[in-house]
Amino acid sequence: MKYSDSIAKLIDEFKRLPGIGQKTAERLVFFLLKEQKDAVRGLSEAILNLKDKVQSCSKCNSITENDPCNVCSNPKREQKIICVVEEPHDLYAIERMGEYHGSYYVLMGSISPLEGVGPEEIQINRLVERVKKDGIQEVILATNPNMEGDATAIFIYKTLKSLGVKVTRIARGLPVGSNLEYADEVTILRSFEGRMEM
Repeated sequence: MKYSDSIAKLIDEFKRLPGIGQKTAERLVFFLLKEQKDAVRGLSEAILNLKDKVQSCSKCNSITENDPCNVCSNPKREQKIICVVEEPHDLYAIERMGEYHGSYYVLMGSISPLEGVGPEEIQINRLVERVKKDGIQEVILATNPNMEGDATAIFIYKTLKSLGVKVTRIARGLPVGSNLEYADEVTILRSFEGRMEM
């Protein structure tokens, strides 16, 4: 027996989300069918608010509801050090450890020739402009320890080395092939403490 059009459409929409397959999508839809209308309306409004209110920070490229974001507008942060991460959730993973007090730049991806993502797509030019304009003293490369993250770190290092800025890479406390967002705070802290100049 086939699902009704409304159920089938929502199942298909849920399957578009990362990590959601057919069975999970079906469970979510049937869960929502059991919920009160107000609860479902609250979920749909939260999703719409996400798209309406969240934007990119004009300085660090992270996600925020206020521009500049809370990190960039905080006068207590060390503005002469930039930590470069691939995605906003990497920034939040580093912030959870509570030990890094510099600023950030979020690439919104990594160089991946197989997927057609080059330096232009992740806006490395904006990072270079910021390093020049703000007199940055150190750039910490905290890209993921995988092929794409390493390629991105090497490209950024080669791009920045002529500017006379110190470029460091977080240590390999993180297993190769893993992502920052899944690492615990202690592992991330050790990676920062053991960073080496490139």
